[in-house]
Amino acid sequence: MTINVTMPALSPTMEEGNLAKWHVKEGDSVESGDVIAEIETDKATMEVEAVDEGIIGKIIVSEGTQGVKVNEVIAVLLEDGETANDIGDVEDVSTGGSEDSKKPVEKPAESSKVVSNTPVLQSSSPQKYDRIFASPLAKRIASQKGLDLSSVKGSGPKGRIVKRDVENLDASAQKSVSSNASAMAAPAGEAYPEGTKTNVYGMPYVEIPNNNIKKVTAKRLLESKQSVPHFYLTVECNLDALLKARKDLNDQANGEFKLSVNDFIIKASAMALKSYPAANVSWTDDAVHQYLHSDISIAVATPTGLITPIIKKAETKGLRQISDEMKELAGRAREGKLKPEEFQGGGFSISNLGMFGVKNFQAIVNPPQSCILAVGAGEQMPKVINGEIKICNIMSVTLSTDHRSVDGAIGAEFLQHFKRYIENPVSMLV
Repeated sequence: MTINVTMPALSPTMEEGNLAKWHVKEGDSVESGDVIAEIETDKATMEVEAVDEGIIGKIIVSEGTQGVKVNEVIAVLLEDGETANDIGDVEDVSTGGSEDSKKPVEKPAESSKVVSNTPVLQSSSPQKYDRIFASPLAKRIASQKGLDLSSVKGSGPKGRIVKRDVENLDASAQKSVSSNASAMAAPAGEAYPEGTKTNVYGMPYVEIPNNNIKKVTAKRLLESKQSVPHFYLTVECNLDALLKARKDLNDQANGEFKLSVNDFIIKASAMALKSYPAANVSWTDDAVHQYLHSDISIAVATPTGLITPIIKKAETKGLRQISDEMKELAGRAREGKLKPEEFQGGGFSISNLGMFGVKNFQAIVNPPQSCILAVGAGEQMPKVINGEIKICNIMSVTLSTDHRSVDGAIGAEFLQHFKRYIENPVSMLV
């Protein structure tokens, strides 16, 4: 009897995923435990292993297909003695998923080509594509008017061309605009990457489809900004003692480990939450949830989007352990190899843009958390200390809070605890 291979649920909240890559092809033999595909979830790209042995009889969902529902059949496995004739009607095998969700994602031009400005294609006119997504009514109107739909920008769902996009166009005006755009698109001797398109103003561009990570991040941050009453508090911290302690510890390590300023910030945040648990909370309509441990989410930029691996129970861990865990988690985050439990959850977030020279910024709360700490760059500046002007290393941090659960007074109190640990790093070790 044939075996259906279905889209797995790789996390408790996963409802659909993108089939990023097949590691097998039809006719290949597989054994239990063999990696057969890569699935892109909302936060990572994860490998899928075969749970049975057999032969890949039919691949139903092709590489690049987005929005594949959990438990939808993606391939059929043949057992001993079976052939492709035993599979039957493929349409009867596959269940769930809309027609749009089964359309492969158009791949953008390779990023290396764009970054290096490698000449790939001499383009003097908008790039044409065989598939034009338009409603039947829009196609009929375009046919009657003699319009070229390939140069029309759709305003419908997923860029679909609809009636309003073509009803006020005429062929002569379109040709004039298209001609001007073509003339402006690629000056003589200039090369554009493969897949370059041109809009009606003659501006060349390449499309970079949004992956699940960016879509989900955008959706959640938009909901957060619209529904969470944000409140912002900023303090300055003197880093002189921390930088000295960091140098001393790294010198004594003899290369065994290397602590970063961010490691101290993680530890200070965890200790501040432990000493002032009123800020270690989440809001619900029924009750405020106060957490018993400091699970710190750290924003990490990856090639596919932002992800927040978690240092769990950070208040119980030393600086070296935090440093080792952070390096390991960040490395796997950039490779898309984090497990769901390593980035889902957390009670408090840190976003550090100081390494980019950013002095001060306000981060968006990541629900259901109530706080996120935006960390700016440390810089030398004059400060009056005990009546004397001294040059100090000063770091600005801004706490964004959900005012429903962490109001101004609670946020200010938390920052005082945080500031004390940062400016007296030895106190974090006892």
